[in-house]
Amino acid sequence: MSAPAAPITRPRAVPSDSRPPLRRRRPPSLHSTLSRVLIALIVIVQVYPLAWLFITSLRTEHDFATGDPFALPKSLTWENYARAFETGNLWLNILNSFIVTMGANILIVLLGMMAAYALQVLGFRFSKFVRSLFLIGIIVPVQIALVPLFIDYSSINLLDTYPSMIIPLAGFALPMSIYLFSSFFEYIPRETYEAASLDGAGPYRIFGLITLPLSVNTVVTVVLVNSIFIWNDFIFANTFVLSEELKTIPLGLQNYIGAMGKTDWTATFAAVCVTITPLLLVFLVLNKAMIQGLESGATKG
Repeated sequence: MSAPAAPITRPRAVPSDSRPPLRRRRPPSLHSTLSRVLIALIVIVQVYPLAWLFITSLRTEHDFATGDPFALPKSLTWENYARAFETGNLWLNILNSFIVTMGANILIVLLGMMAAYALQVLGFRFSKFVRSLFLIGIIVPVQIALVPLFIDYSSINLLDTYPSMIIPLAGFALPMSIYLFSSFFEYIPRETYEAASLDGAGPYRIFGLITLPLSVNTVVTVVLVNSIFIWNDFIFANTFVLSEELKTIPLGLQNYIGAMGKTDWTATFAAVCVTITPLLLVFLVLNKAMIQGLESGATKG
């Protein structure tokens, strides 16, 4: 015999009045409103100069000279960019700045990481004192080294070369880089290094297989922070560079100043737009990694 069929139960209709009441949105507090206003003001202050620079680079020379420089342009033209490349060696200046920036960053990352690894991870007697000596270099102004470096470079025929710019730029950036790397290495668990040592890994292998991969965000932070100053450096380049072939971007922009101090402003603004674009693109792509690198020392883990 077959089992009796189970009775079919129909779902009960939910009355319309049983729906949960909608939550009313609370009005924003005074703190959140002030925070949003402050953030908006900071964004405007940061974005407005870039927007004005780009718009001005598209204005005609007559419109900029006769009209209000802060007003909207009456007509737009791309001739300023063509004139910017014709007036100066813009591509050569960008290449020189790129070589100097990359060379200095390679030295900063390698020397900064190794110094921080020796001071913070390996440790030795008076390591804290040596770290303090490095940190004192943050307050040393770069101007005091110009004359001694110029004399030393001239005696060893190092003037008017890439190393004459790369070496001092890397040297003055090392104290801050060592501080950032040391702050990050401080929060790497010691058990990680002890486990690698028990497995037979030496200090060089630990540095290459453990410390270096964990420091990617800090490396990006150090590179971006230093690249801004190296890319825009004028003091060392103006002191140690003597030929047109090695001029970087800040020196190359002087080519747009004509006789009797007459400046082709629209072409200059176009050249500035071209030179800052690579740095802005790199910063926009790697800004998250930079923020994580700055926050890496805030929490352990």
